[in-house]
Amino acid sequence: MARAKTLFTIGYEQTPSKAVLDELERAGVRLLVDVRAIASSRRPGFSKNQLAAGLDGRGIAYLHLRGLGTPKSGREAARSGQYAVLRKIYSAHLKTVQAKEELDELSSLVKTSGPVCILCYERDHSHCHRQWIAEIIEDRDGVKVENLAAPQI
Repeated sequence: MARAKTLFTIGYEQTPSKAVLDELERAGVRLLVDVRAIASSRRPGFSKNQLAAGLDGRGIAYLHLRGLGTPKSGREAARSGQYAVLRKIYSAHLKTVQAKEELDELSSLVKTSGPVCILCYERDHSHCHRQWIAEIIEDRDGVKVENLAAPQI
């Protein structure tokens, strides 16, 4: 019987980029899928080009699926701790054409690529949209989800 694929998730809040890259490498991730709406960060090493370069140095590919990012109103709800509002906003967002297409793309990548990890900012996956993405892929494709956590600063 074939072993179920694993979809990893990781957040980089309060974590140095080296620690995140080390954790991805330790887990055997081959592709990091950035699910932030805006792939920039004030944290060193986490803006799109810096992150892609750091990953490339470790043999990990990078892909930004912007359409799976949280809309601005959802990010504002998350910052203020309104997680039920975030979930409502994000659930509606997942019904958009772009989000549906990119969810299908992610699903295909998880099935056909080496281990895949989705990345967003929040350290706690239970308060992040990446958990809902992972649950959809888990239910749809029967993959196992594993939430990674690199050591904090």
